[in-house]
Amino acid sequence: MSIAKPFLLLVIVLLVSCNSNKKQVPVSETQKFDVKTVLDLNALKVKEVATSISTKDSFPRNVKKGAKDWDFVDVKDWCSGFWPGVLWYSYEHSGDKILKDEAEKFTLPIKSIAYTKADNHDIGFMVYCSYGNGYRITGNEEYKKILLAAADTLATLYNPKVGSILSWPSQMHKFKHNTIIDNMMNLELLFWAAKNGGDKELYTIAKSHAEVTMKNIVRKDSAVYHVGSFDEVTGDFLAGYTHQGYAKESMWARGQTWGIYGFSIAYRETGEKAFLDTAIKLSDHYINRLPEDKIPYWDFDDPKIPNAPKDASAAAVAACGMLELSKLVKDEKLKEKYTNAAYSYIEELSTETYLSGNTNQALVLHSTGHFPKNSEIDVPIIYADYYYMEALMRIKKEEELLSLSKK
Repeated sequence: MSIAKPFLLLVIVLLVSCNSNKKQVPVSETQKFDVKTVLDLNALKVKEVATSISTKDSFPRNVKKGAKDWDFVDVKDWCSGFWPGVLWYSYEHSGDKILKDEAEKFTLPIKSIAYTKADNHDIGFMVYCSYGNGYRITGNEEYKKILLAAADTLATLYNPKVGSILSWPSQMHKFKHNTIIDNMMNLELLFWAAKNGGDKELYTIAKSHAEVTMKNIVRKDSAVYHVGSFDEVTGDFLAGYTHQGYAKESMWARGQTWGIYGFSIAYRETGEKAFLDTAIKLSDHYINRLPEDKIPYWDFDDPKIPNAPKDASAAAVAACGMLELSKLVKDEKLKEKYTNAAYSYIEELSTETYLSGNTNQALVLHSTGHFPKNSEIDVPIIYADYYYMEALMRIKKEEELLSLSKK
């Protein structure tokens, strides 16, 4: 795919503005970079990529080292919903009908997930990021039906004896009834469905899952296990493990951010203060351990740091989680703390170090997927782009509200 001249001009404008001022200030103050310019750049690039893809039932996942173009996965891959989500955010920002058309085309194949037997917890990622954003933006009633069906499908993995959703049925031979920290992100689909015409029991399932995760997977050191193992008959917690982190007691960066964001959502939906306290605890521990540039290494305890790969995707998720958290805390100093933290991550991701520019088809560089399996290390990954776009849209909306309040 060739990079158009207008795109290159936007890259130049962006890089100049991004690097002009490094001082950390709240979002409400003078901007260090122009969020609209970044979003304009991203929407233009996303449109160019989307219209160059001939088939709409395969989805970008990563870009290999040295390559320019996305590698694709099918609809059953857990990452299938992120690309449609990126398209929806791009359309929401730009209002470009071509982007809306592309978002609709890439969203449509994911319908099958809502009506297929659940074989993992990722239904939330797949359906809520695609159909959820589509419904939020367009109000399409067909999208709502599919979301409600997807929530019911996800709920079939709930084990009432444990009180949590089985994350990986295929891994029961290894972890028994397993619940992973990532699963906190998929509760939003259940909470949403319970409020929008679905079975009210979905709320109970989501709340119970969050409670079990908080009690067993959140550790006393304010980090999280990646995987919690439970006896599927008695419900007893057996042990905590890692799957994608350095060690079971280490702090896997993206897992920590799933927890930050997931518990913030759980508090927003339930009002249970323990969830808020957990989100604060996980956030503070994350902030306190960050390196100078605010982008975490893939695992905070990798002994090879600083010669270890970064994970930009974790920074993007953390930004979204802390922007959510900043709206939920009542203390003004905490609001400012989490807003500033989130903003600093997005600012850094918008510099020439992390923003792809014309390097390849992705938006964000330097993510790490599954380091122990030597998979997706220091490459662009689609969920980094998704949460980066989400954070940018959150910041844009906050700026618009601030501007209106000053009129």
